[in-house]
Amino acid sequence: MDPELGVSPELAALVVFGAIGVVLGLLFFFWIISRFLVICMPNEVLVISGRSHRLPDGSVVGYKVLHGGRGFRIPVLEEVNRMDMRLVPVQVEVQNAYSKGGIPLTVHAIANIKVSGDPTIIRNAIERLLTASPRQIGAVAQQTLEGVLREVVAELTPEEVNEDRLKFAESLVKHATDDFDKLGLELDVLKVQSVTDEQNYLNNLGRARIARMIRDAQNAENAANQAIAESQAGARQRAETAQKQAEAAVLTKRNELRAELANLEAESKSIENEAEVAAQTARAHAEQELQGLRGEFEKLRLQCDVFLPAEAQRLAAEAGAKANAAPVLEHGKASAESLALVAQAWQSAGQDGRVL
Repeated sequence: MDPELGVSPELAALVVFGAIGVVLGLLFFFWIISRFLVICMPNEVLVISGRSHRLPDGSVVGYKVLHGGRGFRIPVLEEVNRMDMRLVPVQVEVQNAYSKGGIPLTVHAIANIKVSGDPTIIRNAIERLLTASPRQIGAVAQQTLEGVLREVVAELTPEEVNEDRLKFAESLVKHATDDFDKLGLELDVLKVQSVTDEQNYLNNLGRARIARMIRDAQNAENAANQAIAESQAGARQRAETAQKQAEAAVLTKRNELRAELANLEAESKSIENEAEVAAQTARAHAEQELQGLRGEFEKLRLQCDVFLPAEAQRLAAEAGAKANAAPVLEHGKASAESLALVAQAWQSAGQDGRVL
């Protein structure tokens, strides 16, 4: 026993061996699992062969197909093969492919093929192309497409092959479908890149078409020039007619303007005459009123210059006479009053007054 750790060497060795045993056991377990477990990638198909499997249609085959996910196999009894489902580009070119009419054509196309994912078709690929490489599969597809291409070209004229390439490609796909189904392959894309011929039939056809197009263009240009000339003539005629109509309308408007100006001038002269007569009448009335005012003024002037001074002199004379007569009258009134007072005093005194 170790005095520092308090663990005996036997126990320590036992723990170490136990840990090693656990690790080895786990490694052995994972090795066993790896021998039994198989994993299929999304772009591939696993074919597990060695045992019989019954298909949904009731037929029995000696393999099982795994497309994606994982599965189990029995080592030694079963074998696993992988089939790549990625696209394989294929160059297709046929020379001297006789078209309808006996014209040999050279057609160049490109296609993309792959192993079909259809469960009913992939069995054909498994039976025919299980261990083939993508290059070998492309070679088989190329030979098949070349044969189909010659068949389709034989059914079409050079014009149809060259002009409507989309229809040509669709016809190729349609004819190749049966052959590719038998091989378990799928034609993903097919494009026709070029169509040529050694006899220059297509070039001559193009020249004739260009000549027709030039002729049609010239005819269209002549027709357009004629239409332009007719349109210009019509436009000139319409312009002249419109100009004459405009001149007639202008002349009519001028006559109407002259008549309107004459009416306005006559009306203005009539108004001027009426205004002049009214002014003369007003002037005569004003003159009469002025003469009346002048008479009134003269009357007032005479009254101020003659009558009023005479009246003032008369009133002044009367005032002077009244002033001269006023002292005498006042003296007489005073004498009368004094006499009256004396008489009253005599009467009050009576006889005694008289004696005195």
